[in-house]
Amino acid sequence: MPTAAPAVQPSHAPACSCQHTTAPAPTRPAGALRGLNAGTVGAVIMVGIVLTALLAAVAVTAVSVAVAAVVMRSLLASQRRR
Repeated sequence: MPTAAPAVQPSHAPACSCQHTTAPAPTRPAGALRGLNAGTVGAVIMVGIVLTALLAAVAVTAVSVAVAAVVMRSLLASQRRR
């Protein structure tokens, strides 16, 4: 029965003769949003929905005021002609 030879890991000799050690690279979290929980994400989504609804309400109000102004102008102009 063949036996597997132990894996030999190559050793890299330092380029200089001084005996310094290399510091390990700093580790980062796996995801950029790792610290956020579901409550925070939900709150951000809710704020976005509320702000979008407010913007839509302002736009609808502006359009209705513009239509009302055109109707009023038309009524006043037709009344002056009589």
